Amino acid sequence: MPELELRHLRAVCAIADEGSLTKAATRLGLTQPAMSAQLRTVERIVGGQLFDRTPGGSVPTDLGKQVVGTARLVLDEVGQLVSLAKSRSAASDGTPGPLIVGGVPTLFFGHFVEELRKVIPCSEIRTEILPGASDLLEQLVSGQVQLAVLDRFEGMERREFRGLEVRRLVSEPQFVALPDWDPLGQDDEVDLASLADRDWVSPADEFVGNRIQIFAVCAEAGFVPKFTHHVNEASTARSLVANGAVSFALPQSRGGDGIVIKPLKGSPLMVDLLLATRREGPASGRAHDVFQAAAKAYRAVLPRNPAYAEWWEHHPEAHAEIDAALLLADG
Repeated sequence: MPELELRHLRAVCAIADEGSLTKAATRLGLTQPAMSAQLRTVERIVGGQLFDRTPGGSVPTDLGKQVVGTARLVLDEVGQLVSLAKSRSAASDGTPGPLIVGGVPTLFFGHFVEELRKVIPCSEIRTEILPGASDLLEQLVSGQVQLAVLDRFEGMERREFRGLEVRRLVSEPQFVALPDWDPLGQDDEVDLASLADRDWVSPADEFVGNRIQIFAVCAEAGFVPKFTHHVNEASTARSLVANGAVSFALPQSRGGDGIVIKPLKGSPLMVDLLLATRREGPASGRAHDVFQAAAKAYRAVLPRNPAYAEWWEHHPEAHAEIDAALLLADG
């Protein structure tokens, strides 16, 4: 009789996270038949069905919930074991090991790495940038990265955070990128409703952690966005915008090369940026230092877009955590 392997546990967790065998297979780099075969193997071993197929996707059965919960614990324990072994191996000769820092695409990450060099003893800093926060959280829990900057994503509350310290860094408004010849680009703020008939540039669905939120704010503005261009690379996205499309944009983004970056009226779309630190490894016991480093790095890129610097001054509630960290650092 076959035995359960770690790959089987990762498979059932991926299906539960994604709500779809197809998306779970893509996430793990498998074909759908291979994913289905792994699921059938687990179901034979545990003696029951783990997921119900519904119009909304694959939903865990009662047995499935128990198996997924246990699988997460096992994977977390294995990740911590691997992380601990690496740390002890690095420390055996009295030298600190490497610090592996993960992140979703941000404009302050380079500054963050430089600030971390000042406060975390380590042999080197390596980085892992992933397009989606869901996969990044999985790497954190498994110990593949020791700390990370990630954005809050839908379904995050159902994920396992064992072994992590998680803290909100900032509540970040999403701005909009427009072609510089667009009449709307002359306004200080852009009404989201005025973009109802535009073609939008967006990453692929599996990398958009707040897709439901986006559709909700657009629905409130009276339209369904047309995500015509699926792009996960900045220069191509900017080229499409310069030639007539529009896109949500990080507020620190600079205009130029045919585009302008403007705030949305009323700031309808806000995204929480989070800082997660493992309780073991090079950053163990230094979550406060890590947070101060992130606060300094984030504040350093604020002048990139004067419109965001102005928004920042009028919305202190969005960055109270950063302000407090910088105040302590200056003191």
